[in-house]
Amino acid sequence: MNNDIEKAIKVLKDGGIVIFPTDTAFGIGCRIDNKEAIQRLFRIRKRPETQATPVLVDTVKMAQDYLYPIPKEVIDKLIEPYWPGALTIILNSKIDIVPSLVRGGTNTLGVRIPNHKTSRAIIRGLGIPVLGPSANFHGQNTPYHFKDLDPKLIKLVDYIVPGECTIKKASTVIDCTQSPWKVVRQGTLSLSFP
Repeated sequence: MNNDIEKAIKVLKDGGIVIFPTDTAFGIGCRIDNKEAIQRLFRIRKRPETQATPVLVDTVKMAQDYLYPIPKEVIDKLIEPYWPGALTIILNSKIDIVPSLVRGGTNTLGVRIPNHKTSRAIIRGLGIPVLGPSANFHGQNTPYHFKDLDPKLIKLVDYIVPGECTIKKASTVIDCTQSPWKVVRQGTLSLSFP
């Protein structure tokens, strides 16, 4: 394991905030179970508190710990073919263990397994999900390259993991809590449901 990953894991364990590369874009994250860190992350990004934030996991089992049982159809049609990858799936969340801010005050949670060695090594080393919105101020451009990161944002976080994003395009977001499933954001993956 390289030093950047080890340092990022330590900072996250201690309740810090880290910028790191994923397959889609650079993410800015903290651990899912630290309310102070989550509040700070929202303040740093100037993100509206009503706007849920996606969560990155390393395995389906890790995701399952924070969700009601994932429907078999979701596993067969979305998780098996597209994870790890650029697909964020919104599912019903265990609201007693997922802070309200992460859920945007709703009962759902958007989760994804990134197809990226660095981000997965960080999540695996931490052992719990990491918040994974893009590393930019709310409403600003998404950073797909290290040079795209805003120097003002860099100054506000505790650690930055250098690296490359492989896809350099936003993930597709699908809400599986309604029927039929709804594409909330069309990203890299072009999916549609009747």
